[in-house]
Amino acid sequence: MKKAMEEAKKAYSIGEVPIGCVIVYKDKIIARGYNKRESSQLSLAHAEVIAIKKACKKLNSWRLEDTKMYITLEPCVMCAGAIIQSRIPYVYYGARDYRFGTHVSKINLFDVKFNHEVKVEGGILEEECSKIITEFFKELRENDRLKS
Repeated sequence: MKKAMEEAKKAYSIGEVPIGCVIVYKDKIIARGYNKRESSQLSLAHAEVIAIKKACKKLNSWRLEDTKMYITLEPCVMCAGAIIQSRIPYVYYGARDYRFGTHVSKINLFDVKFNHEVKVEGGILEEECSKIITEFFKELRENDRLKS
């Protein structure tokens, strides 16, 4: 999760919501991603989707069956769907996403019976993962107040 936090810090440094993700295969990080929605102006540019794309390229397969994903924030509906479709068996995340989270916060999409089951565990380095997002939005609000 510390490596996912490094990715989140990259997002923060360019003004993106600080969410980071890494995918591990055979105890090695094979893909990294961080949010790039604002800089790319692409709604699909979530950390998980970026990392999944890189992992598929690295393994030359859309099936990521023997991997583990570490994300700093609970996945949204789109990312949960991408995780399920990619056949990622294990997902670990830091902070809960009370607005869009699909593990425990809004719904549990991972409990729906698909042909692929994902084991999900949240709360990994939760305080650290939550703090960076809170700081980002606090800074954003303060900057908006200074502009007015």
